[in-house]
Amino acid sequence: MTSGKCIRAAAAVIVCATTLAGCSREAPKPPAPPPADVSVLTITPHDIPVTAVFVAQTQSSQAVNIQARVSGFLDKRVYVEGSLVKAGQVLFQMDPKPFQVQVDGAKAALQRNQAAAEVARANLARTKPLVAQNALSQKDLDDAQGQYEQAQAAVEQSKAQLEQANLNLSYTTIRSPVAGVASFAQVADGTYVNPSNAQLTTVSVLSPMWISFSVSENQIDRVRDDVRAGRLRVPEGGRFTVQVELADGSVFPHTGKITFAAPSFNSSTGTFQLRATVDNPDGLLRPNQYVRARLLGAVSPNAIVVPQRAVQQGAKGHFVWVIDAQGHVEQRPVVVGDWYGGDGWIVSEGLTPGEVVVVDGGLKLTSGAAVKTTPWTAPAAVAAKTVTAAPPLVGEPGAAKPAAGAAR
Repeated sequence: MTSGKCIRAAAAVIVCATTLAGCSREAPKPPAPPPADVSVLTITPHDIPVTAVFVAQTQSSQAVNIQARVSGFLDKRVYVEGSLVKAGQVLFQMDPKPFQVQVDGAKAALQRNQAAAEVARANLARTKPLVAQNALSQKDLDDAQGQYEQAQAAVEQSKAQLEQANLNLSYTTIRSPVAGVASFAQVADGTYVNPSNAQLTTVSVLSPMWISFSVSENQIDRVRDDVRAGRLRVPEGGRFTVQVELADGSVFPHTGKITFAAPSFNSSTGTFQLRATVDNPDGLLRPNQYVRARLLGAVSPNAIVVPQRAVQQGAKGHFVWVIDAQGHVEQRPVVVGDWYGGDGWIVSEGLTPGEVVVVDGGLKLTSGAAVKTTPWTAPAAVAAKTVTAAPPLVGEPGAAKPAAGAAR
């Protein structure tokens, strides 16, 4: 072998050895990322109050149409329009003079008939002994008796006519039959009115007040399903307490009860009408006012509630991050229900008591990641809301959820 060939062979051996030595060494691994800091909550089921919230409208429990009961000219309106009136208070005054004339004529007719009846009585008294002595015939007695009875009937008729005339005269003073708020006068002073076409005004009773609202068929079916499945416990006999929320968000001081349920569904809207009765002694509620009706008394037994921020939305639906015994996180699909309070969400499926759920810090997590945990503490404002507020009892399935803390 020549010296040149030997040099090339030696170089090839060196290159191969160097290459093999480099392949045998592993590439250095990158340093493991530090555990993510997260706040966690241990799942503890408990009974929570459940309320149903509905848009409602107030109605007077007794709205009385004030109409004329006799025909005549309306002299004047006596009450102040839109004011509170008492039972028996005068609202309108009609011209009483024609009716006073009728009363006077009825009195005169009564006196005339009473005088005729007295003459008939005296004639009958004279006839009876004469008939007994056979001085007069039995026919004379029958005639006297008949004249007396006719005179007495005429007296009774005159009394009835006088009473009717007095009633008509009293009807010229139009009073409120109930205590309530009086509407505007629909007829001007001096107008000729009659019972058939003259509605003068309306007086609406303010206490008690009716609260009317409607429940859809889907909502009722959902409640029935929840009750059968044990997810909901309603008051015995359906005796819900009704709380009224005003337009400004304040709560009306008096609560009521459901006193009427429609016998059938409304075919045009597919809803079922309910009505509650609420005391309104101060007249704060007025007829046709829009309010919210809250049905209190239902309970969700052993409910699992997590903060809203703990639930995330993925391509396959809602999920939460659950920490296993080794301190690593895994993605857990869940089925969520209604809102609870200002920051809670009821989880109906996917979680069990004792599991640890990530509340804050879950946006950048990946399955199997190690985490460093600290207990999550609810803010004071949210905790206060959770005590006093609750989710809709029968929200429409698939309906959009309200924003956190939004009034419902």
